[in-house]
Amino acid sequence: MSPYTGLMGTLRDLQFALQLKIEELRQRDALIDELELELDAKDDLIRRLQGELDRLRLSAPGISAATAGQQRASSLRVRRKALVTEPVTLEPKLVLQNLPISYSKSQESKRLIESALEENECLKYLDRDQMLCLVDSAHPITLKQGVCVVQEGDNGTQAYIVEEGKLEVIRAGQRLHIIEPGMMFEELALIHNHTCSTTVTALVNSRLWVMEGQVFQRVMQRSSLITITQSLHFLRSVPLLCVLPEDVLIKVSDALEESHYTDGNYIMRNGSPGDKLFILSQGQVKVLEKQSANEESMMVCVLSRGDSFGDRALQGEDMRSMSVLAAGDVTCLVIDKEFFKKVTGGLDDARKNPSNKTRSRAEEDGTVFGEMSLSSFQVLCNLGEGQYSHTQLVHLKSDPNCKFALKTIRKQAIQSPGQRERMLAEKHILMDLQSPFIVRLHCTFKDARFLYMLMEACEGADLWILLKERGSLEEDAVRFYAACVLEALSELHGKGIVHRDLKPENVLLDQRGYAKLTGFGCAKKLGSLHRAWSFCGSVGYQPPEVILHQGHSLSADLWAVGMLLYELLNS
Repeated sequence: MSPYTGLMGTLRDLQFALQLKIEELRQRDALIDELELELDAKDDLIRRLQGELDRLRLSAPGISAATAGQQRASSLRVRRKALVTEPVTLEPKLVLQNLPISYSKSQESKRLIESALEENECLKYLDRDQMLCLVDSAHPITLKQGVCVVQEGDNGTQAYIVEEGKLEVIRAGQRLHIIEPGMMFEELALIHNHTCSTTVTALVNSRLWVMEGQVFQRVMQRSSLITITQSLHFLRSVPLLCVLPEDVLIKVSDALEESHYTDGNYIMRNGSPGDKLFILSQGQVKVLEKQSANEESMMVCVLSRGDSFGDRALQGEDMRSMSVLAAGDVTCLVIDKEFFKKVTGGLDDARKNPSNKTRSRAEEDGTVFGEMSLSSFQVLCNLGEGQYSHTQLVHLKSDPNCKFALKTIRKQAIQSPGQRERMLAEKHILMDLQSPFIVRLHCTFKDARFLYMLMEACEGADLWILLKERGSLEEDAVRFYAACVLEALSELHGKGIVHRDLKPENVLLDQRGYAKLTGFGCAKKLGSLHRAWSFCGSVGYQPPEVILHQGHSLSADLWAVGMLLYELLNS
């Protein structure tokens, strides 16, 4: 036998042995997957049994009455879950440059689609350009009799308008109604991805126009970016404002209110309080000045688009020294003097150097928790469950009086890149905050299957439980809780972070009764345009700009504060 033949035989043996090892590893991986599934099932069983045990131990020593009340009330209701839909991930410049694909259609079809949009409660408030862009983006499909276009339980990402034919809507086997030409259905898919609640089937051959949810989001984002860009371009042309940085200009732009005046109307009078700055957006105005109290006012100059007046109020003038008269129809952008000073005068003392505060807190937590591990804690009871996690009350084995809330997140439940990014963002945001009105994140742990967040324990239930047990709250109590929430938001907004999920469930009470903000799964640090585009938050607490994908800012939280006050007072 030649050496070559022996070598080939050895290679074949090695290849065969390698294949055996690969197969053995594959089988082991499959076994590990099965065991992990079994472990997940057992974890769920343990949590359910732990919950039963907690209910039996409610009267036992070591558990505070407030915690017992939290567990008891939690079992009586289902908590609202936040909705999150990731935005179209394009750079602002690309969104502005790229229009959605336009599909050819007759004028009659365009009128049909536009009419359906105008009759829809959510979409009828779109402006003309947005409406036309959506009409152009709709593409046609044809369905034969008996074909199902929407299946109950599927993920909905498209909205439909019927041009020809008839379709039936069925839920759980029961016919609900018939969809005829000119009618729109599944419009919720434009706003956010959702689970279809009905099945829609063609009764006859039908023709439909389809609008994609991502296209709708891109249209709304593009429209908002155009508005912001035009506003910034105009403000940069105003001599008083052109020296301001972009982030300050955006804040000024958000605060401007539009006022309209007709020919001959006084916009500003000599001797009136100097508390507003005016920027001329359209038209012309005459500036009048009196040389003395007994003389008639004389015209000093004429101002036009881009000019400003009332700016002496920003330099401390309390009373107007001139009058301004509209010369024809005039549009002015108006901003309050105090707000302008606050926005352009720099940050307040509490926010001048947040990095030092963050470092001192990180050093403090690192010193206290650096050498701890999961084995350092003993579980007391379950506090609640979320969409991807559950939270337990724990204490240090070495010090039973030192209690924490341990949030456990299953890694398998956060597989998508968006979920992982949100989880990391929540961790970094919480570690960057230091406020007595925000639930504190001390440190994190992880193992092969779970992520853990060790947080401050608030054993006084939450505002949602108070509402369930007591109904609406007294005004003094609501005022106090609102003050706590606003202090928390002040810390967040001072660092350019928007919470986006304020609701009673996310306002916890500590043992002294102070309110602390939690629930940072939707929180985001805003970028250069001070806007975010995700559809997120809880139903009833989302402002219109979130629902319509128009881009939202820190003010989205202030809308939610209003909704919170209403619910606390009227539950």
